[in-house]
Amino acid sequence: MSEREFDVVVIGMGPGGEFVATKLAAAGVQVAAVEQRLVGGECHFWACIPSKMMTRAGNLLAEGRRIPGMAGASVISPDWAPVARRVSEATDGWTDTGAADRFARLGGTLFRGRGTLTGPATVRVGDTVLKARRGIVVGTGTAPWAPPLDGLAGTPYWTNREAMEADQVPRSLIVLGGGAVGVELAQVFARFGAAVTVIEAADRLLPQEEPESSALIAKVFRGDGITVHTGAPAKSVSHDGRTFTVGGPGGAPVTGERLLVATGRRADLASLGAGAIGQDEHACYLEVDEHMRAAPGVWALGDVVGKGAHTHMALYHGRIILSQLLGRPYHPAEYHAVPEVTFTDPEIGAVGLTEAQARDRLGDKVRTAVRQIPDSDRGWIHKAGNDGFIKLVVDGERGVLVGAASAGPDGGEVLSMLTLAVHAEVPVQRLREMIYAFPTFHGAVPEAIGRLS
Repeated sequence: MSEREFDVVVIGMGPGGEFVATKLAAAGVQVAAVEQRLVGGECHFWACIPSKMMTRAGNLLAEGRRIPGMAGASVISPDWAPVARRVSEATDGWTDTGAADRFARLGGTLFRGRGTLTGPATVRVGDTVLKARRGIVVGTGTAPWAPPLDGLAGTPYWTNREAMEADQVPRSLIVLGGGAVGVELAQVFARFGAAVTVIEAADRLLPQEEPESSALIAKVFRGDGITVHTGAPAKSVSHDGRTFTVGGPGGAPVTGERLLVATGRRADLASLGAGAIGQDEHACYLEVDEHMRAAPGVWALGDVVGKGAHTHMALYHGRIILSQLLGRPYHPAEYHAVPEVTFTDPEIGAVGLTEAQARDRLGDKVRTAVRQIPDSDRGWIHKAGNDGFIKLVVDGERGVLVGAASAGPDGGEVLSMLTLAVHAEVPVQRLREMIYAFPTFHGAVPEAIGRLS
């Protein structure tokens, strides 16, 4: 067993870990980085970037099909080949040579393999022990989780990773899980011609979102020809070499050429060696304080801390950690205005508290208002593809927005102003007094505010 000593050791080179490691190296800090898969992580290779390329392609097909009655006639012929080619080009064929070389040019040292904590200042990678003089940063993220269904293990099912690497569209696809990953990919493959069935154990799709969002996406899925089973969890899975059969939902078995398991993600804290820093290895996530400290001299960021699953959250955590390691002023982490977007068509965005969460905390002080996008000025102009709504959740006692949902065309972009309002606790009266651009989708915000009174 050999030993190497560095100022900082970063475990996991996903977006957050890579950001911290490269910034430290550029500042002259001696940094070792440990990565088991690819530098750039899930976001770059199997999640955010390739999936949004796929949703963009599917949305273009949908827009083309909306031409009749609006702008003439259209004949749409889906072709997956350019989509697969574009994804492969964006990921360099799922290689990370460029990113690894950039890190090395900055003076960083990359170790390939699984990094395991063996103490508050040591990490083991294979036969090498890395000692950290100033600290360890954990950014190992999460991995797709498959439920313990009878017969599932050993079958060639897809996770998001296999779906991103698909070079052709299956004739039929079963999707286990109606969360963000499941609904995004279900819609994409349906729009490219697959017969898609979604099975969600909860009583509605997108169960973490507002009920209005769930109802909206269910309606859109019916229009896309997607079959949905909710409130009826899968019981078993079998594969005969060509076809998957899922037993349980609605009584009758569901069959499909491919099975996509999108039932959530988990952090592997046991393999990480979280017990070596006093953390519960059987927990879902690492516990951290508002400074992102998991233990003295150990910080953690991104998905592994369970505070929001997207790249900007990991970068937010990374900036807090960097400020401490480099001796710069910073503001501790706060989570009252975390935005999330599900990139279906329409986009489903939300920030802050849902109505149910707000009522749990504030009781009858909560006031809400909903404005349907088709009834708004821009929605009426937009016509085809104008499904959506704006929902505001207000603390009536303080008169401030504590949560909001923005669903519709460019719903995630509209969410930006609502995120600012929730984050800065802008009084609803000030939002009412603002001048809004016309005619815009965000013009539905003051119309919703008007309904509060």
